[in-house]
Amino acid sequence: MHPTHRLTDAERAMTSAPAHSLGDAVRDILHTRYGAEEAEVLLADYRSRSLEPVLHPGTGGHAVPSSPAGTAFAQQRAVVDGDFHHLPISVRGDQLGVLRLRWSGTPPGDLAELAELADRIGQALIVAEVVTDRFRRARRTERLTLAAEMQWDLLPGRGLDQAEFSLAGQLEPAYAVRGDNFDWSSDEEHLTIAVTNGMGESVDAALLTSLAIHALRNARRAGVELADQAALADQAIWAQHGGKQHVSTLLLQIELATGRLAVIDAGSPQIWRLRGDEVLDMRLEPQLPLGMFDSTHYLEQRFELVPGDRLVIISDGVYEARSGERSYGDEQLPLLLAGTRELSAAETVRALLADLGRFGGEADPEDDAVAVCLDWRGRP
Repeated sequence: MHPTHRLTDAERAMTSAPAHSLGDAVRDILHTRYGAEEAEVLLADYRSRSLEPVLHPGTGGHAVPSSPAGTAFAQQRAVVDGDFHHLPISVRGDQLGVLRLRWSGTPPGDLAELAELADRIGQALIVAEVVTDRFRRARRTERLTLAAEMQWDLLPGRGLDQAEFSLAGQLEPAYAVRGDNFDWSSDEEHLTIAVTNGMGESVDAALLTSLAIHALRNARRAGVELADQAALADQAIWAQHGGKQHVSTLLLQIELATGRLAVIDAGSPQIWRLRGDEVLDMRLEPQLPLGMFDSTHYLEQRFELVPGDRLVIISDGVYEARSGERSYGDEQLPLLLAGTRELSAAETVRALLADLGRFGGEADPEDDAVAVCLDWRGRP
């Protein structure tokens, strides 16, 4: 069968299957149309440290990046290990997992066709997750707290790729995160990013962050300027809490055609910029957190990005982390950022939070930690 027809038939079979049976439909497609003797869909767990099986749950995960499947996931490339082929599953830069296949002989078609099939499986998974919990359950290596459940459902994804940029983010402690979060949106003119830190503990922090993110989205979708987005979200939080609770927020908006960057520093998250060999802590003009006082007026600061720039946005749970007398932000962070310059945005985020974990003795961080990495290429 011609590859185009085979892919079309596969997509039709995935679309017609019930959402909870998508994994089984994928297995049948791989057996009947591609002759695979073994097939598995591996999904990244919430820490992005292991790949968990969907079709044969409980058979053990694959470490990221220290396994063939983990290498395929981390480096976003096909990896062949003996009879096994591992192909990354991603959608617009959001890295979901890996397709693991085995043939006793030569697989039909070529890797390009199989890579396209993996992408279509990813698109089907995104749609299926809206109406079934099967795949969210498969990704869990432990139970999420209620606050973490709320925070993960707020996310736009963990990655986004366009011609102009690559973007990735991660929350820690992944299974017990409380108030830290990130959000982003890209349209024909702008990329907008928000990194937020709601005060408080557990569900209270998650509720506050949810209010802030939805208020920012509501303002952004109304088409107002960045400063007005901050002001409207500030009003929403003030109206609900009267200044008793507030949200530390860093807002960024990049003009995709030019690389012009507008920033509002309304709290604790920080930006580090890598340009060539320079690692710069961008000291911004601090403004009031959202919801602290009534009718706060916010001002944008403006910068210019050049192709090759990297921005790393981190919460205070990263740069204020301590181990005894040592400060992660002062000692480890600049070295880590310089040492990961050649890695992708997603690999950099994973490396940063893994390094933070080692700094803290591998225990979950005492404070929430969020990291977002943006690689700016500019418009072709």
